[in-house]
Amino acid sequence: MAKAQQHTVKSFDEELNQLENVLVEMGGLAEVQLDNALDALVRRDEERAERIIAADKKIDELERDVDNRVMRVLALRQPMADDLRAVVTALKTASIIERIGDYARNVAKRTAVISQNPPPGTIQSIARMGNMVQGMIKDVLDAYVSRDVQKANDVLVLDERVDLLYNSLFREFLTYMMEDPRNIAACTHLLFAAKILERIGDHATNIAENVHFLVSGEIPEDRPKGQQSIYEVEDS
Repeated sequence: MAKAQQHTVKSFDEELNQLENVLVEMGGLAEVQLDNALDALVRRDEERAERIIAADKKIDELERDVDNRVMRVLALRQPMADDLRAVVTALKTASIIERIGDYARNVAKRTAVISQNPPPGTIQSIARMGNMVQGMIKDVLDAYVSRDVQKANDVLVLDERVDLLYNSLFREFLTYMMEDPRNIAACTHLLFAAKILERIGDHATNIAENVHFLVSGEIPEDRPKGQQSIYEVEDS
């Protein structure tokens, strides 16, 4: 291989590595954002929640960085085969991570209301669900970096458990609201938070499917959700 061609290949590899590094940084920030948002919610820490809401801008900036890098690679390198899959997967995954960051911010926004309306003991159930979802995000990002399809499959299995836990929490919150109308405000916001966590779990499975595409070049068949998430609540 000529020296000029070797230099070009090495330069291209560095660009792809830099793109992946930005994506990994995004994922790490989204993990921290969600962890902090859940902790602020449980502790009713409004000041911390406000910092989390403001910090979401950094994830947005990194997504724009990924977009710009992808456009540059596509325009100048015209990647094919494995390289093209890597670039397309990075673009799709960055969008998903940005959405996870938005959801973490939305959880933090619930803190102010929860602080004014102390909830029943169920807030710890939200924390357990949050821990589950955080584990999914960490595992799927690890799977992305290591190109580990089996680890991505494990995330798909965990999503079913998250769906079941959400349904259980829905019934639990509904019971508290029926028992005492004073619980309605707090439980409604906790229910929104639970639904947000369930959707973050869905986004983790989307990244898992991206890992399949990245490794195999095939888009997985749609995985039916079944009846696991039967209580739909729109987040706001």
